[in-house]
Amino acid sequence: MSSLCPFARATTGGGVCPVKSDKNSTGICPAKSDKNSGGVCPVTGKNNGTEHKDSTEHAEEKSTDPRMVPAKCPFGYDSNTFKLGPLSCIVCQALLHESSKCKPCSHKFCKACILRFKDCPLCGADIEGIEPDTELQALVDRFIDGHARIKRSHAAGDGEATDSKNKVIYEDVSMERGAFLVQQAMRAFRAQNIESAKSRLSMCADDIREELKSSEDNLDLCSQLGAVLGMLGDCCRTLGDAPSAISYYEESSEFLLKLPTKDLELVHTLSVSLNKIGDLRYYDGDLQSARSYYARSLDVRRNAAKEHSAVASQVIDLATSLAKVADVDRNLGNEGAAIDGFEEAIQCLEKLKLDSEQASLEQRRLSVLNFLQNQLADK
Repeated sequence: MSSLCPFARATTGGGVCPVKSDKNSTGICPAKSDKNSGGVCPVTGKNNGTEHKDSTEHAEEKSTDPRMVPAKCPFGYDSNTFKLGPLSCIVCQALLHESSKCKPCSHKFCKACILRFKDCPLCGADIEGIEPDTELQALVDRFIDGHARIKRSHAAGDGEATDSKNKVIYEDVSMERGAFLVQQAMRAFRAQNIESAKSRLSMCADDIREELKSSEDNLDLCSQLGAVLGMLGDCCRTLGDAPSAISYYEESSEFLLKLPTKDLELVHTLSVSLNKIGDLRYYDGDLQSARSYYARSLDVRRNAAKEHSAVASQVIDLATSLAKVADVDRNLGNEGAAIDGFEEAIQCLEKLKLDSEQASLEQRRLSVLNFLQNQLADK
């Protein structure tokens, strides 16, 4: 699952990168180590310079309107300040899902989390059994349902007023709710509480679908839904539900294909979704279908590499797709096409020159190159 929140670019208050703000993550923005990114965060699309200053000034200008009620959770939390508390599981560090109580100590955890233990992670007592805590789970569900639900439509003139001249305008915080749900899903997924992650992402997808009913051409919403559906595909794939995973990946691709190809992060997400479908078809023995999806991903990456030939990650992605198509060609008995594909991929990687600050990309380049050279040696 991607560690990038698809809602970050649309957040209020300057667009804080949840990868950096989440205390449970590495705290490192993925753009900072890539020289080719120009110091721009791929999540927020902002840097630490004038753009941040401009956004802050813009936020201050908005706050001067006395009629404006700031977007906030009615419980006092937002996606970047939510901390562990009585509604969270200490094991996965996300909101409780299928809250369960240990016997006899009565400490509470997600069902999937506590089933991995024989002793209570909090007090060390032997776990004699577990029972569902429906009251606590109902409280968690009410919290999720109420979080960031303060939404009003400016266009419709929907508002509350003390008199006819003084209407109160509410900011739209639907993006904040989405960021919150995705953050909780990421935490749960990292801790292998996949059902919890899937539940939060499903809520998020339902929210976006509802928004799209009245705004079908909204590219931001299409981008967010495409990313969330891809994450749902990852959950189903991890759970071993290949048909559902393929369905989510295909739907993700449909939404991402509507978007401009200039956004490299979206291009990468689209190509990865297509490759994951190809992988699942490949493992199922349907090589022709696998090749079709690998080829579609290759086309996406070829176009991206043409427009962004100086971006090292795009070149490595292209070589990877060439390798996938060539591998299937070999398994289908088309050895000539396979050798051509492997050789083209090798040429791409050998031409690519990386500096010392791109150590992680260099390691990836060498790994793919080593695989390709071994494939040619086996011909």
